[in-house]
Formats: sequence, C-alpha cells, structure tokens
Amino acid sequence: MSRVAVLGIFDAAEAAAAAAEELRRRGFSELEYRAPAPHPALERAFAGPSSPVRRFTLIGAILGGLAGFALTIGLSLLWPRIVGGKPVVSVPPFLVIVFELTILAGGLATLVGFLWSGRLGRAQRGPYDPSLSVDRYGIVVRCAASEREAAAAALRELGCEAVVE
Repeated sequence: MSRVAVLGIFDAAEAAAAAAEELRRRGFSELEYRAPAPHPALERAFAGPSSPVRRFTLIGAILGGLAGFALTIGLSLLWPRIVGGKPVVSVPPFLVIVFELTILAGGLATLVGFLWSGRLGRAQRGPYDPSLSVDRYGIVVRCAASEREAAAAALRELGCEAVVE
C-alpha cells in the first residue's frame, strides 16, 4: 500500500491548529506542520512525546563518569607508584578527570541525540510550498493513496487556502 502526502496551506496558525485537531478527529493520524517560525498554537496542537535528547545526555554523562573512574583507577592499579602509606586508589584527585569525561561524553551524546532525533541529514518528505517560509502555515496529511481525495476534501472544508498534492 503506497503512502502519499497532502499539504493544506492556511493563512493563520490558529486555523491550522484547529484544522489539525479536526483532522485527527476524522481519523487522519499522521500529521505534520510546516511554519515560518514556531507558534504556540501549533506547538500545543502537535505536542508529542518529549525529546529523547535529554536521555542521550544523561546516559552519555553517566558512561563518561564511569569511564573516568575506570581510567584513573585502572591506571593506578596497573602502574602502582610509591604513595607513602596512602591508598593507591584515592578518589578526590581522580574527580577532576571524572568530571571532565562526564562533561565531554555528555556533550557528545547530546550532539548525537540531537542529530538522531531531529532526523537531520534526511531529505524533507512530502510536498512543500515557498509561502510556508514567509507567512503561511501548512498541515501535511500522510495517508494511503486511496484516501488522498478524502484528505484534500477535508483540508478544503476546514478552510485552507490551497491544497498541494
């Protein structure tokens, strides 16, 4: 079954947000929006799950901290030095390396999570209109090819200025 995308262009963000909610009530679940700038009405209408980037950061920071401890403790045990009766593994001096690796790994994991969750590097799918970069708002409806006309008719009925298929 092939999938198609239908774009409805609206002159106001509030109208686009209301149309998206009505389209969901009519059974169209795969919706995206295109806008020249973020708008609160569209953000509320398309509020999805929170970004996974913070989990990437947390996991990267934890792994970086553990790697810092493993590096410093492991090197101290592999190449012991004369410490004058003090413990060979002493945590306070190791905390500098642990902190630095925590920050480094957390930052790199954040970058990876941002690129992965933002789908950067992938081409934009679906129809596009240049007015969406200036002052118009678009709702992209992804549906089966057999539902294309129903999606276009629903968009027209909900007050869009133009439909691009």
